[in-house]
Amino acid sequence: MNNNLLIIFTRNPELGKVKTRLAVSVGDSSALEIYKFLLDHTVFITKKLNVNKQVHYSAKVGNNDLWDESVYTKKLQSGEDLGIKMNYAFQQGFEDGFINIIIIGSDMYDMSQQDLEEAFLALQNHDYVIGPAKDGGYYLIGMKKLNPTLFRNKNWGTNTVLKDTLKNLKNESLKILPQLNDVDNYLDIKEIDVFQQFLKNTKEETS
Repeated sequence: MNNNLLIIFTRNPELGKVKTRLAVSVGDSSALEIYKFLLDHTVFITKKLNVNKQVHYSAKVGNNDLWDESVYTKKLQSGEDLGIKMNYAFQQGFEDGFINIIIIGSDMYDMSQQDLEEAFLALQNHDYVIGPAKDGGYYLIGMKKLNPTLFRNKNWGTNTVLKDTLKNLKNESLKILPQLNDVDNYLDIKEIDVFQQFLKNTKEETS
């Protein structure tokens, strides 16, 4: 196909093991249904993207699931934390001969196929691309050369990740994409119509 590679990091959809921060408010069952809905959306925005595509599972490689093996190459994440896992995925991608590599998660309802196309276009003129998330992290990171520094000394899952990563990239050729909202907790979805089907039995938080 081409020298572009999209890597999708995903968790195996198991009760009590996905969207745990969201589950505190909506319960494990609703959190799992929401995550499955987000997985379907991720398939929808990536399946027709004209790049090579890999799905990296958190626990075990799934068979006969929503990730069509004629479209997605399936792999297992490797490493003790998210930074090590991403660094390893990029490293393997470059060793396999890919030139432009982007990693995304699988919980971005705000993201579209066009966003991903624009991210790959950005790598034609920049060495790095990053998509800031509203929670202080990022929903997408891409590069043309491996930079392990980006994945070290980060407090993953906190609001400092983007800031610390941008510090690492301050002297690099970087394209910053529009900020998007990822889905981590109840406040991220409570005002969005499409999620109301999963919140019918959820008691709204009071604060």
